[in-house]
Amino acid sequence: MLKKWFLVFFIGNCFVFSNAFASNIQEESFPESRIQIVRGVVKNGDTASLLLNKYLPLKTIYQISNMCKKTYPLSRIRKGQPYRIMLEQDRLIEFEYEIDSEDRLVIQNEETGFSVNKLPIYYDVNLELVSATINYSLNSTIIKMGEKNQLANRLADIFAWDIDFIRDIQPGDKFRVLVEKRYREGKLRGYGKIKAAFFTNKGNVYKAFLHTDNRGVSGYYDEEGGSLQKAFLKAPLAFSRISSKFTKKRLHPILKKYKPHNGVDYAAAKGTPIKTVGDGIITKVGYGKGTGNFINIRHFNGYTTRYFHLSKFARSTKKNKKVIQGQVIGYVGMTGYTTGPHLCFRMAKNGKHIDPLNNKAPSANPVKADEMKSFQAKILALSKRIVASSKFVTINKPST
Repeated sequence: MLKKWFLVFFIGNCFVFSNAFASNIQEESFPESRIQIVRGVVKNGDTASLLLNKYLPLKTIYQISNMCKKTYPLSRIRKGQPYRIMLEQDRLIEFEYEIDSEDRLVIQNEETGFSVNKLPIYYDVNLELVSATINYSLNSTIIKMGEKNQLANRLADIFAWDIDFIRDIQPGDKFRVLVEKRYREGKLRGYGKIKAAFFTNKGNVYKAFLHTDNRGVSGYYDEEGGSLQKAFLKAPLAFSRISSKFTKKRLHPILKKYKPHNGVDYAAAKGTPIKTVGDGIITKVGYGKGTGNFINIRHFNGYTTRYFHLSKFARSTKKNKKVIQGQVIGYVGMTGYTTGPHLCFRMAKNGKHIDPLNNKAPSANPVKADEMKSFQAKILALSKRIVASSKFVTINKPST
């Protein structure tokens, strides 16, 4: 005989639940309207049935699960995601689950039955200026300012074609960012569009302005309307360090022989995402005794890139598959001949190895001539706003 607080049943997959999850929830009561709201965060092992069994019978949960399959399968709920249950006199009238930062699954108990919808998450959006002087790294500066790491990643993505955030950042560099901050219940939950950004690196000022063309395609451009996007990113990793450069003669750390090093080694933690530096087609995915897990990609005009020592491949990384610039193709590891986790990145043109750090790639198309007038008016307004404040927050290097 099963204990009353423990039941095992199946809805597509096997679901297990007990009354032990009660400590995961917060309850809000509104006596005047007879409404009660239960809020929680999905824990490891939680299922939709575990969350709903207290309020709905098994048969009803099964029916709702079938209804959700096309919109968002209930079997895909993930640990760490918030949910909300609305009750009226202990009767469930709504279940809301946050799929990601953009969308939520909403199940409502209406007079005619249950309805299922995928709806956007609404935020209070403020366009704000964030600026600082870097005395250590961009990432640590952003975090110490009370901002989220996402902002550092977004900045690195915007200027990835002009600034190598692994080797170029130095004390005294500055940035100003005009960014949409998204708030929920008064708390910063993330960022929307970066409208404009200025980045001073080694005394050079790089400017980026968001522009959407007449076809609805968005991109970042400089003051002259030139595209910041180029054929290749300056590096396949962000916020790492170079442990070995391109050279004709290097003592191999394992073989103990002097050999050419036809690439650049980026030391990084195991599992760090690796991005393809340009659009192309994967020509080979495999394993070599020296290279470990590797990926070869063919690009335009005779360019090829190779990525060695990966811990694993991204799910979409398959031979003959197309990839787009910035797409994650694998993760840093230490397979093959290596003394520590890193990525060995190689580039060649027409079969000849070239130094990725010194390669100059062509830019994408500029703003069209018939859009320049509106573009210039837009960047003038953005520039005035972004330079309105002359104050920079200075973040010192952390003590050791």
